[in-house]
Amino acid sequence: MQLLRRLTPALRWLVLFSVLMLGREGLARAPDASAAQGVATARPLLLSPQEREWIARNPQVIVASVQYPLYLFKDEQGQWTGLSHDILRRLSRMTGLQFVHQESFSTEHLLGLLESGQADMSSTLAVNDERKGFLDFSHAFGGSGWVFVGLAAGEPVQSLEALSGKVLALPARHALEAAIRRDYPQIQLRAVKTYAEARALVESGEADATIENENGTYQFPAGRLTLGASIEGHWVTDHLAVRKGQPQLLSILNKALEAFPPAELRAIRAKWLSGVVPVQPPSPWQRLIQWACWGGVFAGVFGLLSVVWNRRLNRQVECRLKAEEALNDQLAFEQCLINAMPDPVFVRDLEGRLIQCNKSYEEYLSTRFDRVQGKRLTEVDTLPAATGQLLHAEFMAQLGSRKGRFIERQLTFNNGTRCIYQWTVPFYSANGVLRGVLGGWTAPRGPRQQEPR
Repeated sequence: MQLLRRLTPALRWLVLFSVLMLGREGLARAPDASAAQGVATARPLLLSPQEREWIARNPQVIVASVQYPLYLFKDEQGQWTGLSHDILRRLSRMTGLQFVHQESFSTEHLLGLLESGQADMSSTLAVNDERKGFLDFSHAFGGSGWVFVGLAAGEPVQSLEALSGKVLALPARHALEAAIRRDYPQIQLRAVKTYAEARALVESGEADATIENENGTYQFPAGRLTLGASIEGHWVTDHLAVRKGQPQLLSILNKALEAFPPAELRAIRAKWLSGVVPVQPPSPWQRLIQWACWGGVFAGVFGLLSVVWNRRLNRQVECRLKAEEALNDQLAFEQCLINAMPDPVFVRDLEGRLIQCNKSYEEYLSTRFDRVQGKRLTEVDTLPAATGQLLHAEFMAQLGSRKGRFIERQLTFNNGTRCIYQWTVPFYSANGVLRGVLGGWTAPRGPRQQEPR
């Protein structure tokens, strides 16, 4: 309630208006409730770690695409659309893959793109034995039949036997071409590039018939061509064809198709294949109302999120400033404490590089911290080379053994040899991870020497 009181009156009215408009639009779309319920009950998409890693390495999948209404074609704006495109868009939302169309202009060219590795998959290919040699096919998600197409003035073709001694026009490497050549050698096959060219040969009388997917027959010129019988024993099953050598991609697509909401799949197929007259586009006034509705929703949500987000950021900033202030106080205290120690003290990391030292260390070795920070004893001239190598080797051995070392010894410095009491101990992080070595030296305590522990 406190959050709502902070909103301006205009924003509250805008939110109320948006809710009312959404409620009105929701009532108008009540018939879609069954589809929404189907989406809600869809099975989750469970991908293996290897499949998720494959998606991360291969975010884009090249789809060899030929225009094949109503499955896949370009609209007036040059954008891909159709049944297959809608399914690919839904699979993209489910998997995170981006399907990029690479346009082809014939079935033969499309197959060539897949064979040469220039494309990863296709969404409009039917299955046959030749294609199984270099393609893997996903689970089916629909299908239709093959039908004969002939001249409207002639007798409709009823069977392949009826075409004995006649010309059958087919796009090169058609899904049925190999089977027809094998089982019906008496048919004269005429290879062309596209289905449109095959229909043109039938219209001109140069071919007696062609074969089409029954879902594409809506585009025939009125009165010029006619449909014959369906080809018995041959059914066009809708698959996604994947170039061999990509088992992860095939598995991802199969899992996504299994998890595809059935109601949504039926809705997509009905949208393109049911033959229902398309709904009339909304009027300019209706579009204006819709835009105002969605604009109000976005503005209201944005306003609410802005208030919540700003309050959250303010709390985080306050907490961070307090934490930084406490940390700075602690660091200042620690630095003051270590500088107040009369004896040299130093801290080195796991590779012997200097992390920190006090003023006594700088004065004893006649140097400054900024000159030796991050360097090993073997890399600076604060000690004779032999002494630097000796101490560095001892530090590395001590890090390996993880034991403290307390010893009275003589060391050669740049200004002469001195007797000192040296101490070095490994130090650890808060979670017990070895981080380096802490040490220093002072005047000798007495004649006895304490061996390393």
